[in-house]
Amino acid sequence: MIKALFATPALFLLALLPQTPSAPDAAANPPLVIPAAAAAVPNPVKSTPENQAFAKKVYGYDCAMCHGPKGDGKGEMVDSMKLTMKDFSNPATLSGRTDGELFWVIKNGVGQMPGETGRQTDAQIWAMVHYVRGFSK
Repeated sequence: MIKALFATPALFLLALLPQTPSAPDAAANPPLVIPAAAAAVPNPVKSTPENQAFAKKVYGYDCAMCHGPKGDGKGEMVDSMKLTMKDFSNPATLSGRTDGELFWVIKNGVGQMPGETGRQTDAQIWAMVHYVRGFSK
């Protein structure tokens, strides 16, 4: 009973403190800045059934939760994280992006998206570029 007398005023005071508004849109969707040198790098990995099967598996457990299983940007985490995702199934979405740019984003991450550095080899990341491009075919 005595503990409740001391804890209640403290909780009440915490509730009255001003709350800092968050800016989820700015944090979740920062402007994409890719180094020009990275954009110019061509994809050195050929698309094979083996590396596409691997890329599909990795995409399924690392990417689909946000980007959607079909690459349409309708993953289960989009609403709860207040994300705006691109629709990779639309050919226009990636038409202006080079393979080097996609590689850089997948490797380094952007915004709330973690990169694959340390989790996948460069060759595996290049295979992911082929896989992501495949959504619009």
